Amino acid sequence: MSALQQYIDLYDEHRKEIDAGSGAALNALRPAAREALTDKHLPGKGDEGFEKTSIDEMMAPDFGINFLRQPIEADLRSTFKCGVPNISTRLALVVNDMFVPTDTLAANLPQGVTMMSLAKACKEMPQVVEKHYGKITPLSDAGTALNTLLSQDGVLIHVARGVELDRPLQVVNIFSAPIPLAAFRRVLIVMEEGAKAQILFCDHTADPQRQYLASQVVEVFCDTRSELDLYDLEESSPLTARYSQLYAAQAEGSRLLVNGSTLTAGSTRNEYNISIDGPGCDCRLAGMVIGTGKMHVDNSSQVTHAAQRCHSNQLFKYALSDEATGAFEGSITVTPEGAFTEAYQSNRNILASPDARMHTKPQLLIFNDDVKCSHGATTGQLDQQALFYMRTRGIPLQEARTMLMQAFMVDVIDTVRLDSLRDRLRHLVDARFAGQKAMCADCPL
Repeated sequence: MSALQQYIDLYDEHRKEIDAGSGAALNALRPAAREALTDKHLPGKGDEGFEKTSIDEMMAPDFGINFLRQPIEADLRSTFKCGVPNISTRLALVVNDMFVPTDTLAANLPQGVTMMSLAKACKEMPQVVEKHYGKITPLSDAGTALNTLLSQDGVLIHVARGVELDRPLQVVNIFSAPIPLAAFRRVLIVMEEGAKAQILFCDHTADPQRQYLASQVVEVFCDTRSELDLYDLEESSPLTARYSQLYAAQAEGSRLLVNGSTLTAGSTRNEYNISIDGPGCDCRLAGMVIGTGKMHVDNSSQVTHAAQRCHSNQLFKYALSDEATGAFEGSITVTPEGAFTEAYQSNRNILASPDARMHTKPQLLIFNDDVKCSHGATTGQLDQQALFYMRTRGIPLQEARTMLMQAFMVDVIDTVRLDSLRDRLRHLVDARFAGQKAMCADCPL
C-alpha cells in the first residue's frame, strides 16, 4: 500500500472526527481534496521537479495523527527555549498542529490585527476565511490536496486595511509528543490594502529522539500596496521531516519578501509558488541552507510575472559538508502580459567535503520580449587561494574555513530587514559553521 493510500484510508475511517475537530471552511474543501487524490501519487525521487527528493518516502513511516484533538501535555518552558531572543515580538505557539496563544497575545495585538487559531477563525471570522482559504492552492498538487484533506487547525494572520505593525508577529511551530507524530498545519495570511507587517516562523523539535513529520501549506494574500516580510527559520532534529508549500498572490504595488533559513534539519522540502498579478510589484525571495551530517534540504521556487513593470529577485545559497545533500530547482515565468519585467535568480553552493552533493536546475520561461531576466548557478569548493592566504597569516585551517563560509552567507542574511533578527541570524550561522548546534535550548524564552 502506498503512503498516500494509507492517509486516504485514515481520512475515510475518521472523517466525522476530523470534521468535528475543525472548522466549517476547512471541512468544506475536504470532499474536493478527497476526489482530487483519486489515482494520484505523492512525488517520488526522479519525478519532474523532485529529482533528488521523495515525498512518498518522507511520508511513508507509520506516524500517528491526533484526529481526536487530544491535548498533549508539554512543559514548553523546560523543553523549549527560543533561539531568537532580544526581539520584541507578539508570540503564538503551534504545538504539533494545535494553535496555542500565549497569555498576553490578544491583549498585545493592535486594533486591526488578528493572529488566532484557524479553526476558531472559521467561527469568529468566517467571511475572511471563506473568502481566502483554498483559493490559490491547487488541489491538482497531491501534497497540497493531502494537506487540505487532513488539516484541522493552523494559524490565521489578518492585517486590516492601512494598519502598520510596529513589532513583528512570531509563530513557533514545535513538535512534542510521546509517539512518532504527523502534523498537518495550515497558515492563512491576509494583508489588506496598504497594510504592513513582519512575520517570523520558527520550526523546532522538543524531543530529538522521536520521529516527526510536518506537512504545512501557507497561503499569502498581498492586497494593493501592502508590504509583508515573511521569515522562516528551521532548527529541527535529524529525525524530523518537513514538507512546506507556500503560495502567494500579489496585487498592484505590493511588496513581498520571503526569507527561509534551514540551520538544522532531517529531510526538508520547501516550495515557493508566487504569482505576481498586479503591476508595479516587488518580490524578493532568499534562502540559506547549512547542511551537515546526513541532512537533506530541497528548495523549489516558481515566480510567475503576470503583470507589467514588476521586479523579482531570487537568491539561494547552500553550504554542505559531511554527507549532506541539497537540491534547488527554481523557475521564472513571464507571461505575455508581463512586459517590462525585471527578474533575476541566483543559486550558489559550496561543497565543503568530498561526500557532500548538490543538484541545481534554474529555469527561465519568457513569453514577452520587453524584459530583463537572468539566472545563474555555481557549485564549487572553498577558495583554496584564500585559504592559503589566511593560513600564511597565522589563521588555523578550520578557523579559516569557517570564516570563508560565514562570509559566503552574508548577502542572504542581509536580505533580512529586521535588524534584531538579522543580528541573531548572523550569530546562529556563525555558531553552526563553528560546529555548534546553536539550538534553542541555549537561549531564554
